[in-house]
Amino acid sequence: MGAALADASAAAREVFEEVDEAIGQHLFRLMTEGPADELTLTENAQPAIMANAIATLRVLEHEGGVLLSEKAAFVAGHSLGEYSALCAAGALDLATTARLLKLRGQAMQSAVPVGVGGMAALLGATLEQAQAVAEAAAEGEVCTVANDNATGQVVLSGHAGAIGRAIARCKEFGVKAGMALPVSAPFHCPLMAPAAEAMAAALAGARIEAPFVPVVANVTAAPESDPAEIRARLVEQVTGMVRWRESLLAMEAAGVAQFVELGAKVLSPMVKRTVKAEPVSVVTMADIEGFARGM
Repeated sequence: MGAALADASAAAREVFEEVDEAIGQHLFRLMTEGPADELTLTENAQPAIMANAIATLRVLEHEGGVLLSEKAAFVAGHSLGEYSALCAAGALDLATTARLLKLRGQAMQSAVPVGVGGMAALLGATLEQAQAVAEAAAEGEVCTVANDNATGQVVLSGHAGAIGRAIARCKEFGVKAGMALPVSAPFHCPLMAPAAEAMAAALAGARIEAPFVPVVANVTAAPESDPAEIRARLVEQVTGMVRWRESLLAMEAAGVAQFVELGAKVLSPMVKRTVKAEPVSVVTMADIEGFARGM
């Protein structure tokens, strides 16, 4: 992850070096050399994914001449990606973003003992169907919608037993299928309350500026520019639902005709399922060069 960008651009190398320094870790070495099982630990994966996205943006700006401040009407990111979006829009500096995500990963992983919680994707479900499944399956345990990702794709989170019951009862509610996700913790549900407390303390001491491009918040599906509101939404996001489908629809309704994903090809399929605009994924140097030519 990130090796080709770093080889091709000093702008990318500077991002990876700054992130390493900020968290006091050879994260870029881990990103490029592994081992993979250590990189995928959430405390490493979260700052690594952010670093790769910001490196892609910096190369696009420095090498391609495409400036976010001139081209973007909004920025948004899914879950940890909201931090990347805030960094891209100047609300958080890169070092602060890296430190917050390192802590966020540690806090989320330690909030719930391994095996206690789980998550499941409900395929072909509406938000209303998923909420009905979750309510029926809870039986006194936590079972809630964690991510409303796209049309027909909703994710539940909560106690492992409740998630298992939800998968088993999908057909009763007209849901095509439920599939357990290979996750280390039940993210974006009330079980993450200890992590929310840790992030509230960390964010209270973090410098947040007004972004130069409005950032669409996960928990409200609405643009936020006030630093105090951004801080509050980031705390709420730890236990709250990621309203990604609604966020995409809100941006489309505001006139957005093109969605550009930087550093990965994960969100573009969700965009394609939800809005009319054709998404673009910018990952490699060739992608960056091609996108810049098209602008």
